[in-house]
Amino acid sequence: MKFMITKTVALIAVATSLSACASMSASQRNTATGAVVGGVAGSLLGGNTASTLGGAALGGVIGSQINR
Repeated sequence: MKFMITKTVALIAVATSLSACASMSASQRNTATGAVVGGVAGSLLGGNTASTLGGAALGGVIGSQINR
């Protein structure tokens, strides 16, 4: 039962986050995507919170500069 509730909450969270991106401009989407990819890369490479935050910040900056 607990697994079913967790699965339902995760599905609602994904649907909500995807619908939030519908009204974003291309630059905002690129920034958000860069931040997510950078955060994941920072977490994998550094394995701590500082690396995750640094990767997200750097990825966001790089993502915002794509297609300018």
